[in-house]
Amino acid sequence: MELLAIQGLPHIGWADVVDVLLVAFIIYEIYKLMRGTNVMRIFWAVVIIYLTWLLVSFFHMRLLTEILGQFISVGIIALVIVFQPEIRRLLLLVGTKTAIGAENQRKRIFWWRQSTNVAKTINFDPYIQACMHMSQSKTGALIVFARQNDITDIINTGQSVLAPVSSPLLEALFFKNSPLHDGAVIARGETILAARCILPVSSNLDIDPNLGLRHRSAIGVTEQLDTIAVIVSEETGAISYAVSGEIHHNISPVELKQFLEENIK
Repeated sequence: MELLAIQGLPHIGWADVVDVLLVAFIIYEIYKLMRGTNVMRIFWAVVIIYLTWLLVSFFHMRLLTEILGQFISVGIIALVIVFQPEIRRLLLLVGTKTAIGAENQRKRIFWWRQSTNVAKTINFDPYIQACMHMSQSKTGALIVFARQNDITDIINTGQSVLAPVSSPLLEALFFKNSPLHDGAVIARGETILAARCILPVSSNLDIDPNLGLRHRSAIGVTEQLDTIAVIVSEETGAISYAVSGEIHHNISPVELKQFLEENIK
């Protein structure tokens, strides 16, 4: 059945409408997956290169058209290399019965993120209390709050916890004689997912050279993933947080709570 049959215009049927809606849905889900990560920067770089190629082709700039055309011709191979971990995860999910049968796994096929039930209003008081106590005792700590992205790869580098958050639990995890104190704690909402996790260290040369590995790791993970990292300095006891690759120092507990409530839903 045709929806539009005006002279001079192509015929549009129901299949065309469904096709467009499905493509729009997939693009939207991919955008949510990449939002706030380095992958998003790569995506925009690819879009800019493609638009530039169209522009130079329109103005018949043969040299640039040839150079960019060669780059685009191998672009698919380059994208497969860049997105190899995500593609591998998708294929593994498609090949499992649980991915086909379970609703939450079907959702992960589209955006590959962990499905958890997070309350609309998150109680951050246990995190704030723990940071205050660790600040007073100068206990080093690094807490990473997951937001939209799937962080399974980072969780797998540490020890699974899967426990409701509490101030004593956080302080026990970061106690210097605890076997889980070294590394980061990963949290989502009011649940501690894992401890002793290894984070990517930022390679940004503009970072203050006086910052230690804990702070550089906090910056690194927020550069690559849509996360927020809270740091308690072992040397000074100062509380900081990192988001989108930028770090903010000497944050009061009140300011930290307000920031978390505004940025984590």
